[in-house]
Amino acid sequence: MSDSHAQPFILLHECIIPVRWGDQDALGHVNNTVFFRFMEQARVEWFEQQGVICNSDQPQTIVIVHASCTFLKPITYPANVRVRLYGGEPGRSSVMTRYELLDEDSGNSYATGEAKVVWIDPVKGKSIALPDSLRALLRG
Repeated sequence: MSDSHAQPFILLHECIIPVRWGDQDALGHVNNTVFFRFMEQARVEWFEQQGVICNSDQPQTIVIVHASCTFLKPITYPANVRVRLYGGEPGRSSVMTRYELLDEDSGNSYATGEAKVVWIDPVKGKSIALPDSLRALLRG
């Protein structure tokens, strides 16, 4: 997954998320807000695997300053969604992440998305430099 005029995005993490009955809305498909939860789950899993605990009790953590989703196909119960998380070129304190939400069985695409992740000091409420260890992982 890459733009022709930007640095390539590298695959960081993949996970399988089962659709729950309660994820559906009145129209019988997974509610749009749940797509963002699927992306969030993949992102949190990857950060926690890197030793980053995603909560405000930590001296450093992440926040999302922008998120978007392009809905391509409805998800219906039952299903398992394969979520692929990609990371872009890191900036001083942020990195753009991209997502693919796929049907685990067919590989058909349900949606694509993006989220800009910013590293912060939650006490000061200000962005801070990405740790060198994460920067290295994001550069492949």
